[in-house]
Amino acid sequence: MDNRPATEREIARAAADWWTRLRDPQPSAEVLARWQAWMEADARHAQAFEQLNALGESLRAAPAPRRQELLDEFAPRAARPWRRPHALAAAAAVLLALLGGWGLYLALDRAPPAQRYASPVGEDREIRLPDGTDIALGAASSMTARYDARHRDVALAAGEAYFTVRHEPRPFVVDAGPLRIEDLGTAFNVRRTGERVSVAVTEGRVRVSPAGAGAAGPLELVAGQRAEYDPHGGALRVSQLAAGEATAWRRHQLQFVNEPLAMVIANVNRYSRRPVQLADPRLGRLLFTGTVNTTNIDGWIGALPHVFPLQVSRFADHVVLSGTGH
Repeated sequence: MDNRPATEREIARAAADWWTRLRDPQPSAEVLARWQAWMEADARHAQAFEQLNALGESLRAAPAPRRQELLDEFAPRAARPWRRPHALAAAAAVLLALLGGWGLYLALDRAPPAQRYASPVGEDREIRLPDGTDIALGAASSMTARYDARHRDVALAAGEAYFTVRHEPRPFVVDAGPLRIEDLGTAFNVRRTGERVSVAVTEGRVRVSPAGAGAAGPLELVAGQRAEYDPHGGALRVSQLAAGEATAWRRHQLQFVNEPLAMVIANVNRYSRRPVQLADPRLGRLLFTGTVNTTNIDGWIGALPHVFPLQVSRFADHVVLSGTGH
């Protein structure tokens, strides 16, 4: 088995190979998983791949004469040995040789693929994006990330994620349903339950912009602040954040302040092997303030009748909460 470190030229060739494979508008899950594993195996891999994306963007934006100049400049180099090759030059040469001439233009017109991430019920997941941004993805959560030469865009479809963003010129934006959150050099947490979204800042600042016609203008949150969006009222409510509160879920503590029981249960169910169901929709409108320990969900459920007018019915694969009149 060859355990020697890969050379810059070998990394460049591999990056170019992955770049061409991912031109497919719908790459298979297997291809995406293998690409992600390669990206995470060595920091040089992600760097070479990002350099290719930057080169591709430059070529796509360049006028036709300049494109041809770049093709003439780099493509012949791939056919002869290099002396002390630079990763970007090597990657560009291999890429251009692989795609060849005008075929490159067609490939560059395709948007880079979105990378999908998801976590199972009851299990959090740690993710490192190609730029070095770290994400803690909560249980039963899903998101996509799309990077190109100018943008870093993430879409949180459901669940919770804590972002520690690597600063660089490209903006880092998280779309969470009705909210758009732009990083201003920071670390922050986003929780999305349907169209209800909470954003909590632990370091730096973020700019939060509600979507839709008639929505209020953007606002900036600083460390120690939280903004909650309620789809029924369509407004953002800003409050102060206690130290450690935003990331309490990473310590198995789900914390809620005056949130509808339906939203609380939806988040608890991301960690429960026996999902909780509401037999009476009116129970879902009751407001809950408190902490749920995700390692003792059964204990929390058992205490609910002491707080609310409801009763608990336990079954093998689910739990039902119903009104005391049932």
